[in-house]
Amino acid sequence: MNKRMSIVFSVAFAVFILSLTGCSQKEKGVGGKAVYPAGTVVIYGYGQPQYLLQYYDAWLEKNRDIAPDVKIEIVQTKGAADTREKLSMTYLAGSYQDLPDAIYIDPVNLKDLAAGGIIKDETDYVKPVLSDFVAGCENDAVYKGRIYGLPDQVRPQVLFYNKAVFDAYGIDPATMSTMDGYIEAGRTLKQKSGGTVYLSYIDPGAMTWRYWGRRGLMPQANARIWGDDGSVVIGSDPGTKLAMGVLDTLYSEKLLLNSAIFQAPLYDAMRTGRIATFYIGAFWDEFIRKNVNETSGQWRVMPAPVFKEVGTGGAPVCSYFAVVAKPDGKYAGLVEKLWYDFHHDNEARKTWVRAMVEQNAPYANPITLAMFEDPFWKEPSEFYGGQSFREWEAKCLNNPSKNLAVTAQDAEADLVISHELELYVAGDQTMQQAVANMDSVLKQRIGKAVVAE
Repeated sequence: MNKRMSIVFSVAFAVFILSLTGCSQKEKGVGGKAVYPAGTVVIYGYGQPQYLLQYYDAWLEKNRDIAPDVKIEIVQTKGAADTREKLSMTYLAGSYQDLPDAIYIDPVNLKDLAAGGIIKDETDYVKPVLSDFVAGCENDAVYKGRIYGLPDQVRPQVLFYNKAVFDAYGIDPATMSTMDGYIEAGRTLKQKSGGTVYLSYIDPGAMTWRYWGRRGLMPQANARIWGDDGSVVIGSDPGTKLAMGVLDTLYSEKLLLNSAIFQAPLYDAMRTGRIATFYIGAFWDEFIRKNVNETSGQWRVMPAPVFKEVGTGGAPVCSYFAVVAKPDGKYAGLVEKLWYDFHHDNEARKTWVRAMVEQNAPYANPITLAMFEDPFWKEPSEFYGGQSFREWEAKCLNNPSKNLAVTAQDAEADLVISHELELYVAGDQTMQQAVANMDSVLKQRIGKAVVAE
């Protein structure tokens, strides 16, 4: 604890000194613009962040008046949790020179970093422009009333389905508008195919909780991990029972192929028509376009099935661009401008998206309202048989479920919950035992979460 307090004091002192020295990290350019010193801006990302470099490099060339000798480097991490761990260890070790300048991060890990003072409070910078953006996009970045992340993406939970498979077995995809109908479609596929076609997949590792649980069934079932006072309620919560009950039905009836997501065997199963749907975030588009492009024209997208008991659609998944609270922070203003331009320069964004489409590479819809008015964001997609994926992604944001409450304790809670689900998928315990163990271990290890912001 003393070491932690010493580190925090040192950072605070360094920031104070820099505030006195004013432009010591920048030179004044023509017209009074700040010119950033030569060097490399380091950004941590996960998924397929390397494609963003194509936008970054073009952006730098347009901004050489303020960054004449600056480069941008992306360091790929294994995921948001890995980003948090790397950042936290570097920060606590006092190796500030090794910290990145910015990171892409999810709400769970963002809250943990905000609690540790490792990322920059962006409230004063972002509040004046929030009216430009989709309403509520900043909500999951709020910690103790302050905003610690710049909104980057807001993507809904949707249902991808292979129309060719449904046509072959005479099943109307519209029947999957409810969870009951979704389950029934899986049973029909199993029966008509002799067990060779699965409704979807289940991951043997941590991704089942991430995509089926936290981002999918749990928010749609209005489930809770924590009570209003921060106490653990997952074991007695009716929403959790509803959500995990659906997953248990799908898996126990062998409607889900046990196969790791993002791995070759899953893509092989998609190519051969053995997996009919994916109940997952809209981000999955980038992976199916890149890895199973030979199925172009077969896939469609529709709103996520709803629980008739609740009635709301898929929960939107927000991700953020966070500036690291480095003592010098010499590139903080530059990366904030990079973020702002990415969400306001429509022509540059479209140029980059066209390049991504040609490369079957990832991109997301804009989250600024003015940008989305451009007809470009409603153009049909050959991969989706003429359906406009971009337009349907936006439509699937309607009637959203509220995301699970995120606390600074959720990063640790996710490890506990995921472990119990992994044991369930492996056949080592029932779903009832898994939920009971989640409840018990969370009470022992965490006790209470701090839910107030």
